[in-house]
Amino acid sequence: MESFFDLILPGEIHDNFFSLIHEDWMLITAGNTGSYNTMTASWGTVGILWSKPIAICFIRPHRYTFRFVEEHSYYTLSFFDYRSREILDFCGTHSGRDIDKVGQTGLRPLETSLGNISFEQARLVLECRKIYADFLKAENFLLPEIALKNYPGNDFHKFFIGEIIGCYIRKKE
Repeated sequence: MESFFDLILPGEIHDNFFSLIHEDWMLITAGNTGSYNTMTASWGTVGILWSKPIAICFIRPHRYTFRFVEEHSYYTLSFFDYRSREILDFCGTHSGRDIDKVGQTGLRPLETSLGNISFEQARLVLECRKIYADFLKAENFLLPEIALKNYPGNDFHKFFIGEIIGCYIRKKE
């Protein structure tokens, strides 16, 4: 990772996370070099919780990546520039159960010092250690119409709160 990225503190990120997550999207990746999967996401959040820098990702149980995030203690969130939109679109519309996303898209995996996976093409990577997880629940929605609109099949996301333990920004070329 060090040849492509500089390690920075989370507070040194100057990006707008509303744009990064919702408009630019991100890849959620979990596993190790022997077995991992990645998926595109446009829901999530970054901030401070319990006096720690955190990132929260949301994954439905039927997604192939769900199993990897469940089974591993860490996940990465990788953010890309506009040139990678086709890759993100592909990773969001194809399952790693059925296809080799890396082979099909040209993504180049990189291993962090902790053995987690990110990608050479990313411009920003957040490496997260899971510290809390739970399912969204219908009975906890204060605006029931949100649950009805987003979960007509009651396939609620599980959210994973991760402490940001590594923050990598792409080196200037």
